[in-house]
Amino acid sequence: MSTELLVYFGLPILLVVIGRVVGSRLERNHYKSIVEREFRFRCQPALSTKESGASGPVRSASLASGSVVISVDHFKRFLSGFRMIFGGEIRSYASLIDRARREAVLRMKESQPDAHAYINTRLETSTISNAAGNEGTGTVEVLAYGTAVHYDLAP
Repeated sequence: MSTELLVYFGLPILLVVIGRVVGSRLERNHYKSIVEREFRFRCQPALSTKESGASGPVRSASLASGSVVISVDHFKRFLSGFRMIFGGEIRSYASLIDRARREAVLRMKESQPDAHAYINTRLETSTISNAAGNEGTGTVEVLAYGTAVHYDLAP
């Protein structure tokens, strides 16, 4: 009897705990990577305006784009189920969207790393689901695109 209880209750609880630990570690490492890469591109702004305001002629301009698909871990999906019952902000999905947007902008910048600025930057988001209703995968895709501008800078 006690072995059956352990299998029926202990194993699912153990899997949820493992999901929490592994998911938190992966998310923390991803945020660390994002912060380090954002620091490298800190002098290259991504602007939503059509002009950067920089003085000097434009040498070249090209499309820069980056996309990412990120999924929420099972532990956060489990907790968000309770939040959906009672209402309120689902913080686990907020961090998912934050990570996805920041990663997409970084990938856009990495596609044209020598640009001086990225103007007219836009973000498109979509959810990806493999089933109808609330049985989806909890995955979001973010596409960042803009114009990578290279200026003729005086020596």
